[in-house]
Amino acid sequence: MQDIDEPRIAHLDMDSYFVSTEILRYPDLKGVAAVVGGGSAHQPRLMPDGSRQYARLKDYVGRGVVTTSTYEARKFGVFSGMGLMKSAKLAPDAVLLPTDFQRYRHYSTLFKNAVRSIAPTIQEIGIDEIYIDLRGMPGDLADIAQSIKDAVRTATDGLTCSIGIAHSKLIAKIASDLNKPDGLTIVPAAALPEIIWPLAVSKVNGIGPKASVKLNEMGIMTIGELAKADPVVLQEAFGRTYSEWLLRAAHGIDRRPVTTERESKSMSRETTFERDLHPKGDREQLGQIFTDLCVRVSEDLKRKAYVGRTVGIKLRFQDFQTVTRDYTLPDVTDDPAVIRRAATECLKRVKLNQRIRLLGVRVSTLEAKDPARRAVPRQADLFEQG
Repeated sequence: MQDIDEPRIAHLDMDSYFVSTEILRYPDLKGVAAVVGGGSAHQPRLMPDGSRQYARLKDYVGRGVVTTSTYEARKFGVFSGMGLMKSAKLAPDAVLLPTDFQRYRHYSTLFKNAVRSIAPTIQEIGIDEIYIDLRGMPGDLADIAQSIKDAVRTATDGLTCSIGIAHSKLIAKIASDLNKPDGLTIVPAAALPEIIWPLAVSKVNGIGPKASVKLNEMGIMTIGELAKADPVVLQEAFGRTYSEWLLRAAHGIDRRPVTTERESKSMSRETTFERDLHPKGDREQLGQIFTDLCVRVSEDLKRKAYVGRTVGIKLRFQDFQTVTRDYTLPDVTDDPAVIRRAATECLKRVKLNQRIRLLGVRVSTLEAKDPARRAVPRQADLFEQG
């Protein structure tokens, strides 16, 4: 019987995934500051001499956000989720590429199938990351992980990934980010104080920018300091539920198992904003994000061949109060327009009187998909404003 503290859960994260797949297509961009997030107008132009002319961030006008960036762009402070206009001030000469989700889904299937050929129990988190259950697999952990990394590289024409291995999902996810790109980090439970505790509290998935600032103002800068914090003080600042989770997270306590696709009960997408957004003042930006979350949940459902009947939303306000609402549809769906309308009905039942720091959309009551009854969404429906 394996020790529950033995590092046997892996988190695999593809390195700069979207932009890396673009570099396979445009190898001349290797080593160049580049950003994915543009539209069709930013498609590279093939010149008469065979060279390519690329759009630049400094020429971008609009409210789009960075989907991903190369490590060269990140040196200028350009990261995923940042507004393209803001990014242009940091790296004006960075190349701007349009998104191509069909291509990204193709390579996503390739790398996940490669992992399954070695470790069949995986949980898909998104298009570019998965959890892997390594329990029961014989051999040295480092060797197993390296074989997975090699298989991914071979299957995807050279894309790299970073893997973190720990006793819990929460720590494995932190670990996968420690030695990017092409990294491998194993964190035994006993090594938590040495490897994890010196890191900034913002490294914990679930501690967003606002909570990080509040913790820092309390003198809590690192995960180790959070682990040793007074529970009473934390509860006064964050409330009972979130403060208890903060302490568990700092100690690496996370008993969530790796669940396979067949065990999925719901699918959700959520995002924590760089700054708290106002329901009225930032209405347009919130509407775009809201629509994008619905579309992404729809894509997840279609990719995994599920449909769902219950649509829900999750809101976390600036005071850390979290509100959820659900809406049950008369029929199952994976249609982004239907999900968007149902999520809007949920939103109407929430009092929006303060700034929002997190927004999420969920579809539950899942069942196997019946392709014959699904309708193709109209493009106009995707951007219907609630």
